[in-house]
Amino acid sequence: MKLQQLIAASLIILATTSVSAEFRIGKDFSTLSKPLPVKEDGVVEVVEVFWYGCGHCYNLEPVIDKWSAKQTKDVSFTKMPVTWSAMHQLHAKLFYTIEALGIGDTAHTAVFTAIHKESNYLQSDEAILKFLEKLGVARSETLKYMNSFSVKQKMKRAVELSRQFKVTAVPMIFVDGQYKIEAKRTHFEMLQVTDHVIALQKPVS
Repeated sequence: MKLQQLIAASLIILATTSVSAEFRIGKDFSTLSKPLPVKEDGVVEVVEVFWYGCGHCYNLEPVIDKWSAKQTKDVSFTKMPVTWSAMHQLHAKLFYTIEALGIGDTAHTAVFTAIHKESNYLQSDEAILKFLEKLGVARSETLKYMNSFSVKQKMKRAVELSRQFKVTAVPMIFVDGQYKIEAKRTHFEMLQVTDHVIALQKPVS
């Protein structure tokens, strides 16, 4: 190997080591006390736990959407609404209803806008029905999905995972049911840590 190639290779190794050393387990991210089984299907599953009413989640939304759009097929990104209280569960039901209706591309952003820009806090089923009507969804269609077995099962699963993950704040990101990343000083840094943890997990997913 020529001297120039050797120097270049050494610089790459040094840079990689430096980047890896920036984020440490126990400081920048942590392991779950009861991790989920790894599927070992070659795909790293990333879950963002959020709440429509959370200001930090509202600000993170466009950033994480751009980040997720850049991921390759070996990374699967999903959102999961938090389910702490009756209000959180109402908004979780709204989230899964929107997903069932197939209007997530526009409706999720519309919910964030309604709450944070228009002071429409969507505090009841009736408020949700009126809100979705304005988006062009018939009341009967919303009720069909809102009360469906599928939405109820997804709600139940979200409650179970929130407890298992011990979600204490939002936004929060989980990687492959093994690692937890809490909100950082900036959204960019939070996603940098997420990228680091994904890279760690890829060889065993």
